[in-house]
Formats: sequence, structure tokens, C-alpha cells
Amino acid sequence: MIGKLKGTVDSYGEDWVILDVHGVGYQVHCSTRTMSALPSVGEAAVLAIETHVRETEIKLFGFTADLEREWFRLLQNVQGVGAKVALAILGTLAPGDLASAIALQDKAMVSRAPGVGPKVAQRIVAELKDKAPALSGDASGTIGLQQELGAGVAGSAVQDAVSALSNLGYSSQQASAAVSVALASAGEDADSGTLIRLGLKELSS
Repeated sequence: MIGKLKGTVDSYGEDWVILDVHGVGYQVHCSTRTMSALPSVGEAAVLAIETHVRETEIKLFGFTADLEREWFRLLQNVQGVGAKVALAILGTLAPGDLASAIALQDKAMVSRAPGVGPKVAQRIVAELKDKAPALSGDASGTIGLQQELGAGVAGSAVQDAVSALSNLGYSSQQASAAVSVALASAGEDADSGTLIRLGLKELSS
């Protein structure tokens, strides 16, 4: 199986790139996020590869990071999520944002991806909630608090602070991440007013 390709970008299609590796052109299917991160034609690129072997074809999927590839694999364990939908989700949400959305049980955030309806989004956040922390990437520092919020077991001061920041127009991910930083600074006994003030300071920095 092919696990990584390092070569030169030969050409682009709508959802694929041809990567020239020592004269052999590999067609690699990518999410819109990965496609936008790739360099121009003629420049060097490295992609983590997931190989799908079917009776009639071998298909390569490429990612800028191993973490994104792990999410691609994991998402397809959910009923109703195939390679196309998994790529659409990863094209819409970065791995850290996806982990946060699942931890917060934010079905609406997941359903922003093309082809993801409410039922599939519900299955994703329900079935993968225990997997999110291990694949949270940049969101690892706030994932614990977000899981508590998603499960409805966070303290009232924390819930009030996140709600207040959300009412000011911040996303649930932004609000919970800011409150997590505020909580680390002010301590577990901090009241909602303190958490809101410190959270706003964090959001404006």
C-alpha cells in the first residue's frame, strides 16, 4: 500500500491532483482544504496517502497531514459516511474544529459539510465522541471542557460564560476555547463574570 507520495505537482482537476513521482503520475483525490494548501504546478509537494483498493479500481486519497488522514479513516466507520462525504467534511472543517464540534455535540457545525444531513451529523457526533480527544490536534487543550459542555455536565459558571460569549456572536468552538483558557488562568472556582471577562480578553488578543 502507498502511505506517502513526494513529488512535483503536474496538474490539477476539480478534486484531484496529479503528482509526478520520478516520472510516474499519480492521481490523488483531495479535500478542498488540501487542494487549496497545495503549491502551484511544477512545485514540490508531499501528501499522506490512503489507498482504497476495489475490484475495478485503485484510488488514492491525499492529505497534508497524517492527522487529517486518520480522521478520513475514522469518519468512514460511521454508517452513511463514505470517502466522498468524509472528504467533504474535512474540506469544511479542520481536524481540530471537527474534534471540537464532536466534543460539543454540535450537529449543526458538522452538517455544514456538503452531503451531510442531520441524521448523518447526529451519528457522527454520537459515535465518535470518545474518539475526538485522541485526534483533536490543535484543540487538545480545550477538548476536555468541550466534552463536558457537550454532555451537559460542565459547571454552571462555565456554561453561563460560554452561553454569554456565544450570544455575542462567537461560535461555540471559539467561546468554549476562550473559557477554557480563562478557567486555567482564574481557577476552577471562578465565577461566570470573571470567565466572561477573561474569555473576551482571550478572544480579542
